[in-house]
Amino acid sequence: MALPLEGIKIIDFTGVQAGPACTQLLAWFGAEVLKVERPGVGDVTRRQLRDVPDLDALYFTMLNSNKKSLTLNTKTPEGKAIMEQLIREADVLVENFAPGALDRMGFTWERLQELNPRLIFGSIKGFSEESPYADLKVYENVAQCAGGAASTTGFWDGPPTVSAAALGDSNTGMHLAIGILTALLGRAKTGRGQKVSVSMQDAVLNLCRVKLRDQERLEHVGYLEEYPQYPNGKFTDTVPRGGNAGGGGQPGWILKCKGWQTDPNAYIYFTIQEQNWARTCEAIGKPQWANDPAYATARARQPHIFDIFAEVERWLADKTKFEAVEILRKFGVPCAPVLSMKEIAHDPALRASGSIVEVDEELRGKYLTVGSPIKFSDFKPNITGAPLLGEHTDEVLGRLGYSAEQIAKLRQNKVI
Repeated sequence: MALPLEGIKIIDFTGVQAGPACTQLLAWFGAEVLKVERPGVGDVTRRQLRDVPDLDALYFTMLNSNKKSLTLNTKTPEGKAIMEQLIREADVLVENFAPGALDRMGFTWERLQELNPRLIFGSIKGFSEESPYADLKVYENVAQCAGGAASTTGFWDGPPTVSAAALGDSNTGMHLAIGILTALLGRAKTGRGQKVSVSMQDAVLNLCRVKLRDQERLEHVGYLEEYPQYPNGKFTDTVPRGGNAGGGGQPGWILKCKGWQTDPNAYIYFTIQEQNWARTCEAIGKPQWANDPAYATARARQPHIFDIFAEVERWLADKTKFEAVEILRKFGVPCAPVLSMKEIAHDPALRASGSIVEVDEELRGKYLTVGSPIKFSDFKPNITGAPLLGEHTDEVLGRLGYSAEQIAKLRQNKVI
């Protein structure tokens, strides 16, 4: 069957992670994504953190699957003319350059509208135009700090901590993909394109909404009853770091399992769910706690929550993380093993679902990459390898009407 976005033409004028993550998702769903790159250089991630000399790095391949690559020097008159041709034919243009870079190339939003009134222009920046930091270049950890994630991550007696998850980069790309799809639906009704902007700070903040919730609660009552600091610790006027505590009123913690002394990931996440307290007590061999007034309610448990977790760890001492989860799942306890990236890479269920896929690339050969995290009943995205630098240049220019001789001359003049 035809893929949902088949026929949608996207110019991918992005680099590194946030923009490419957005356009890759749209490519998986059927859009033709044309990645425009500098001749002889390409996306900087082609060369970053290489594992095989002279081959495109995994950093690049894992963010640019299912795309085509066109090399183009847009600083030349010929290159700019080709870019304008592409824009006239495109449905979407996505960029994540430094602030003002695209304007200096001559491709302001106003100019894009002149070239193609139906064009949807997707833009990622570190901060919104209204921010006093709008002119700053932003990377992943900068965004996590500016969006509130770092100040609320880590332990209360340590510094702010960034997450290994790409909350600033890939997360922002996902937000922009939602915006672009919304704008495409809007265009179907109005016939007009529009500009869609997402700032990395805003995207991180959107994932930190429960911490903003906690800030308001703290200002109202002066404490946060589900945080480890309650009731014996002191709260200041801002949301503290809560370690591995669970949010939403369901206390949780990362607990040691058998083998933790030699395996840094021999742990599970264990959650005490209010409505499942009696069965949780049964699971860990403490049925008497179910109706004990000192343990029967979340508020009663909080003063000695770490004593409870210590008791659970004693129960876990002779069980691997997988054995523990197999037992606890039968009692409805929300839990999971702490999976290492090696375990993730070789997880048969993740491979079966298409969340981890093996693809083939002309020079590199087979390698693992992520698949679509979004699953559909009517189709399964087919993940292919990332393009080589300029692999589709001749094909694209030929489609625009350039002859072989003209293409050769453009290459000679370093336009492509």
